[in-house]
Amino acid sequence: MRIFAAAVISTSLMSTVMAAEPVPDAPAAMPIPGAPVLSARSYILLDANTDQTIVEKNADQPVPPASITKLMTSYLVFSALKSGQIHLTDMVTISKNAWQMQGSKMFIEVGKQVSVENLLRGMIVQSGNDAATALAEYVGGNQATFVSEMNATAKKLGMTHTHYEDPTGWPAPGHVMSARDISILFDDLVRRFPEYYHEFFRQKEFTWNGIKQYNREKLLFRDNWVDGGKTGHTDEAGFCLATSGQQNGMRLIAVVLGTESDEARNNEAEALLNYGFRFFENVPVRKAGDVLATPAVYKGVSNSVPVGLAKDMIVLVPKDQAKNVTVSMTLKPKLIAPLSVDQPVGTITVKQGDKVIATRDVVALKAVPKGGFFKSMVDSVKLWF
Repeated sequence: MRIFAAAVISTSLMSTVMAAEPVPDAPAAMPIPGAPVLSARSYILLDANTDQTIVEKNADQPVPPASITKLMTSYLVFSALKSGQIHLTDMVTISKNAWQMQGSKMFIEVGKQVSVENLLRGMIVQSGNDAATALAEYVGGNQATFVSEMNATAKKLGMTHTHYEDPTGWPAPGHVMSARDISILFDDLVRRFPEYYHEFFRQKEFTWNGIKQYNREKLLFRDNWVDGGKTGHTDEAGFCLATSGQQNGMRLIAVVLGTESDEARNNEAEALLNYGFRFFENVPVRKAGDVLATPAVYKGVSNSVPVGLAKDMIVLVPKDQAKNVTVSMTLKPKLIAPLSVDQPVGTITVKQGDKVIATRDVVALKAVPKGGFFKSMVDSVKLWF
């Protein structure tokens, strides 16, 4: 990853502007080839570090997701683990409802006890509908309550083209997700629960009841930079895959839905990932907490305040285009106390050539309480000029 230089070139009460130094006579960049043409019904390629979409087709079309549903089931189980509501060592008694689930199975037995950890491996590695149902019943108290939480969480994450009817993805009227929604969920799962993601989703095989099953996410076996994913297949959904990989700190998420075969979903998802890694890169702009300027503050206990970004800022650009990226910052003309930490005080804008590719709030890095009566009176006079 490349870091480009920028400098504050003016500071005043009116504004602060920061601009990247131009590179004279920079050679023209080679044009990027078009994205691969896929046969999938819908798909998306997301850069997780910037939440920018690189490629998409019918990404908001609601379609049956099959076992990719289990990403949300995993998300809620991970959330319960992280909060301390449940533990990996908890033993779950298998209900008849879980045991008799059709489709892919872990092959758990009714009335027996299985740990949460093993049920997670059975659900994620083996795609067991029985394991997913047992986990849903344990975390939610019953399946219906768990499914309600799945839908509530989807809404909270902004998954506007998703509705769940069960925790497995078994065909049901109205049970749908979109490629974009799946990428949103996958992105947040990796970001929020990295320890559980890496522990369970990269596992290539799992044996239960003497039956060894291999992870259906075949890209784990093909590419050492792929670190997890979830497959799905029903007659209605076709062959589906959500997968993720990382190279040089850049994480991509590919989702392909409605392909014609297991091999097709693997090849098409891999083609998306290869395209993103080959022709794009992440460029760090500024780190969270770095002081970008120290503008004046009126009517406060301090006469100035350090300002910067609340979160690291990274942009996605075509490879070898970092030299054409510029950064500018504009602050509000007059900052008046009180100011709280993370209160927006301006905007940072990133351009690639003449095109704006990202904006972010500039915030106060320290609080500035309101000053006393005399300070307020003096600064009120200053503000007239």
